[in-house]
Formats: sequence, structure tokens, C-alpha cells
Amino acid sequence: MTGTIKEALVARALEEGFSKVGICAPDAVPGTAARLAAFVEAGRHGQMGWMAERMEWRGNAAALWPEARSVIMLAEVYTPEADPLAVLAQPERGAISVYAQGKDYHDLVKRRLKRLGRWLIDQAGGEIKVFVDTAPVMEKPLAQAAGLGWQGKHTNLLSRDLGNWFFLGAIFTTLDLPKDAAEVSHCGSCTACLDACPTRAFPAPYQLDARRCISYLTIEHKGPVEPELRALMGNRIYGCDDCLAVCPWNKFAQAAREIGYQPRVGAPELAELATLDDAGFRARFAGSPIKRIGRDRFVRNVLYAIGNSGLPRLQAVAEPLRDDADPSVADAARWAVARLSAQDGGG
Repeated sequence: MTGTIKEALVARALEEGFSKVGICAPDAVPGTAARLAAFVEAGRHGQMGWMAERMEWRGNAAALWPEARSVIMLAEVYTPEADPLAVLAQPERGAISVYAQGKDYHDLVKRRLKRLGRWLIDQAGGEIKVFVDTAPVMEKPLAQAAGLGWQGKHTNLLSRDLGNWFFLGAIFTTLDLPKDAAEVSHCGSCTACLDACPTRAFPAPYQLDARRCISYLTIEHKGPVEPELRALMGNRIYGCDDCLAVCPWNKFAQAAREIGYQPRVGAPELAELATLDDAGFRARFAGSPIKRIGRDRFVRNVLYAIGNSGLPRLQAVAEPLRDDADPSVADAARWAVARLSAQDGGG
């Protein structure tokens, strides 16, 4: 009976728009707790204090919901149609991570998960809980245990038939479904992702120091960024795709099926973004995950990009923000003005 349900579940998930499905036991990743504890103990989580909370849940999915007997892991691709690194050669524009250029994936994936979960209950009973990057669930280790792919040397999940442009969703269920075989690493001797990192955020293969990661710095980090790192951020104003974009396994990537992942934001002009007030920022990024970081942190990032642009004409854009009400924005504006002024021979 469960085998039949699993086959029907996989078929239904693909109909819903997911690209790959795998199932593991909630306790399938026993080494996760120790790795997470070492990561936090070393301080590599930076200001993400929430990672040090509910450690028993993060390190052991079985503790999150003891009644669960299976974890259904699902992948949904958002593969970009164009080279996401091309914008790095356009210093007057801001580089925004591919996943944030369309509609908020949290909403799109969760809606699909809930539909699939309701279908499963109708077909086989049981109870479910769904998660999309919003609870203490270690999606990537669970996805590897479910056979969706493996955590590459850049610590992100990648797959031999999907590349690494995909979101993960999880359905915990009280049903005891047949489990899939775990995937193993197929990175071999390749170090493309490690070599591509602008800030050298990988102390070793399969290890990340978030404190040096541009995705962390532009999204999670509060307050001023260290000047040494600012200069390495280039024009990346929200997230960073470098390590994902250079992965050779992307030659097998599938095209995104969800129209909501089509770019709405693109690569906007830095001069325009720097002028956004709070209301303007909220209107500009309504429905986008970018909205979550707020105007101040976003404009701070834009000013770092302006300072890195090498374009003296953008100095006039940064100058009015030197007295911004937000200290981080004001600091970033002063840094940008000083940097451009020095590059322009002191004005």
C-alpha cells in the first residue's frame, strides 16, 4: 500500500511543478547536530543568533515533531535563462541574486507544498507539517539523505540532473513511507565554487564561514560591514550567485517551470536605488524577498556598490546620504564618497 502511495505521491508532486522528490526518515542525518554545534562554536554563524537557538530541533529533525515517520523532500528549480554573473561587469547597476529577482519563493513553494500535503492526507490519511526555510529544519542534509542531491563544496545542494538552481521544501508526515537511498558527493577534484568566491568565505571544502559570505553580509548582517570586505563585494547588493553559477553540474540544469520566478527586479541602476526612502523601497520590492531586509540595509549595500563602482559621477548620488538618519547608511555613504574621491584624484 505505501509503495503505491509513494508512486502516486511522486507523480502528483511532478504535476504540481516540483522537479524532484525523495523521502528519508526524520533521524536520517545523525551527524548534523555535531556539525552544527561546531559551526556555531567557531562563531561562523556571525549575527545569525537564531542558529544557536533550538539546537536540539535543528540538529535532529526527529525532535522537531516526534510523531513524524517520514520526511518528503522536494526540489523546485529556478534556473536563470541568462548568465547571472554578466551584471558584475556593469558597475553602474546592482547585482541581485537570481532567487530574489522574481516573486518570493517562500510563498510559491509553500502554496505548492500545502496542496500536495492535502492531497496526501486525502489519499492516505495521516498528519503533515510543511516547511520552506522558515523553521529549524536542516533542509540540505535531509535532502541529501532523501537522494535529491548532495551538499557540494560550496555547502549548497546540487544534483546531477538539476544543477544547483533549486529551492527545497519539506513535508513531514506521520505516514511511514518507503525511503530513498542517500546521495553521495560527485564533486570530485573540482574547486570551481571555492575559487570563485570573492571574499574567500570557504575555509575548506564543504565548510562555510558566513561572516565572509556576501549573501550573509548583504542580507543578514546588521550594521556596517568591515571595510576590507566592502571592497570585495563589488556591485552585489542582495545575495551572491558566484559559487552557484560556476558549478559544472549546471550543464544539466532544467528550465524553471514557475512563471513567478521570471525576473521582475533585474539589475537596476544604483543611482535610482540610492534615492529610495522607506515607502519607496516597500513599493519597489513588494512581493519580493528583498523587502525583508528593509530600506536601510538595502541602501547601505547600494552605497557599498557605488563606492566600488569606480564611477566618479555616482559620488553626487552618495553625498546627500552622508547625514542619513540610519548610522549604517550614513557610514556607507561617507565611505563611498571618500573612495570615489580618492579614485578621482581627490575631486
